[in-house]
Amino acid sequence: MPDNTYYLAPYDPDWKREFAELGARIKHALGDVALRVDHIGSTSVEGLAAKPIIDIQVSVASLEPIELYKPQMEAIGFIHQADNEERTKRYFRESPGQKRVHIHVREQGSFGEQFALLFRDYLREHPSEGQLYVAEKRRLMREYPDERQKYVEEKEPMIWEIMRRASRWSQRVGWKPGPAVFSENWPAR
Repeated sequence: MPDNTYYLAPYDPDWKREFAELGARIKHALGDVALRVDHIGSTSVEGLAAKPIIDIQVSVASLEPIELYKPQMEAIGFIHQADNEERTKRYFRESPGQKRVHIHVREQGSFGEQFALLFRDYLREHPSEGQLYVAEKRRLMREYPDERQKYVEEKEPMIWEIMRRASRWSQRVGWKPGPAVFSENWPAR
């Protein structure tokens, strides 16, 4: 099987189930600290080919103190990536031997949190935009087959191009994030 960090799989309806299971575990472990838990990234857009890695965004009131959520995340098998350079989130990954998962903890209402939700919602509402994004990712994978970081850097212009259109769309329709599957109103189990 190819390295799942660097190939695109056809859309898999099972990605929704995987997110639902992971999201429920996270919300149960974090309780009210997790204000919302959202499926983000390409696997959250029905019909879109994607790297088969579930991306989850956990929205919290504040990134600090990390002790409010780090021990609980580690208790359910997710490892904090302290070397993550992006200071606007805290990043967690799966334990060794587990299926690859990316968990992005961001402050509720922050630019990063809203960016991920708008990008997802725009692609859900505009399937042709999603197909342009997939075509660009495929092109870049062919161009940089052994340079994952270069691939990541080179897809940024396409992301910002889509986000310009998403911004205009959001203003026309009055977009705001819809309810999360798992939010502060989710019943604890």
